[in-house]
Amino acid sequence: MKSKPREIQIKLMRGLLDFVVLQFMRSQPMHGYQVISSLRKNFGVYFGPSTIYPLLSTLEEKGYIKSKWDLEKDRPRKVYNLTPEGEDMLNCTKVSLNQIYMKLTNGINKPSLNSVSNHRDLKDVKI
Repeated sequence: MKSKPREIQIKLMRGLLDFVVLQFMRSQPMHGYQVISSLRKNFGVYFGPSTIYPLLSTLEEKGYIKSKWDLEKDRPRKVYNLTPEGEDMLNCTKVSLNQIYMKLTNGINKPSLNSVSNHRDLKDVKI
């Protein structure tokens, strides 16, 4: 039986998976197996190929990452890079996460000086 904190961590990771993957790619281009390994190494969670590869395809369709084939190694690998649109998505997500965190820690009903309306219009962000 999983502990409650572990269940919560996995649930949060599932909800933030696209954000975490984009954040990894901010540091360096990655192929699918590197994403899987980085998730396990950094967060102690395992998301397999049946989760990660469809996610990478979706992120690419939305324009947040771009892939190219690396043919220089022993076998071809699709390597993904963060695009400017992906960078924008990361920045918007960080703002939203910070606002949510502040609301949770400071009280839900208190008005915020940094409300979403004070930031870039999020209507163009593909979710």
